[in-house]
Amino acid sequence: MITPNTYFNNTQQPLAEKILALQRIGEEEALALFNDFDLPQLALLATHRKESVSGKDVFYNRNIHIEPTNICVYNCRFCSYRATSDNDSYIFSADKIIEKITAVAGHITEVHITGGVHPDWGIYFFADLLKKIKTNFPQIHIKAFTAVEVAYMCSIDKLEIADGLRILKESGLSSLPGGGAEIFDDSVRAIISPEKPSGQLWLSVHRTAHINGIPSNATMLFGHVESRAQRIAHMAALRTLQDETHGFNCFIPLKFRRANNRMSDIAETPVAEDLKTYAIARIFLDNIPHLKAYWPAVGRDFAQISLHFGVDDLDGTIHDSTTIYTRAGSSENPDMTTPELQRLILEAGFQPVERDSLYNKI
Repeated sequence: MITPNTYFNNTQQPLAEKILALQRIGEEEALALFNDFDLPQLALLATHRKESVSGKDVFYNRNIHIEPTNICVYNCRFCSYRATSDNDSYIFSADKIIEKITAVAGHITEVHITGGVHPDWGIYFFADLLKKIKTNFPQIHIKAFTAVEVAYMCSIDKLEIADGLRILKESGLSSLPGGGAEIFDDSVRAIISPEKPSGQLWLSVHRTAHINGIPSNATMLFGHVESRAQRIAHMAALRTLQDETHGFNCFIPLKFRRANNRMSDIAETPVAEDLKTYAIARIFLDNIPHLKAYWPAVGRDFAQISLHFGVDDLDGTIHDSTTIYTRAGSSENPDMTTPELQRLILEAGFQPVERDSLYNKI
């Protein structure tokens, strides 16, 4: 039993008591957590929220990431992945993708597909790819395509978003990842990704996916030019949509990494700020069940520490199949065995639980 007057001063106690009672907090209260609470206090509150949802369990899955191309019609300033020349570009054929999955098929339950937005690839191109994957690996869950990718595919084939998603679902798509959300605020997007569609479009694609029986995740790219208040407003928009559709499984804060992109003059946020962001996300997003630390982006050590700040999911084994964050400066080799994932969780004092892509325990 946590006694608020033991850990919080008189000013902090009313908000702490509200959180400990599992009541919803507002945007101004979330900003107060950023400004007026220290890390141990936020760890205590976020862990309380986490354990009310998933107890001592921390989830992981066995997966592979497929990035079909780094050729992209958009030119986001924070991106280190987009091809900068013909010599730097690549395209994986459908056969090459099947080959990559075949190499690990006995060890995974999920294929995660995202990449550059290729100028010529529409819904039917990707529907054919999904059909080939599903024919060869009917047991594997396909989580694929950011909202921005889906919207562009639909524009290529002149389809409404709902129709495009229906075609992808019929071809084998089971869920959407959460990428491409960045920060929803228009003034931030004008700086970091001026060519990319609006945050409202991202929300609309995910709303349409949820309505049509396709669950998804959600992300937030933080630690660049946005303010704390803009982070909270981003999470508030997700919380509002979740109240409406209940379609989000997981929220993933993604730390901006500065290497090899046009925002390399911006210093990366310190670890204390990152941990505050994770903890406040867990407290504020009371209706999104899971909070993930994407370890290839933040590192194994940080991911382990984050388990004490509300995180209850460490993504998966990955199988060294993504270059998005290594190109941006992450020193992590994106490959971890199941025993390694389990050890990280156990050493932090939690119970490792393998899950499927929709958080059913395996």
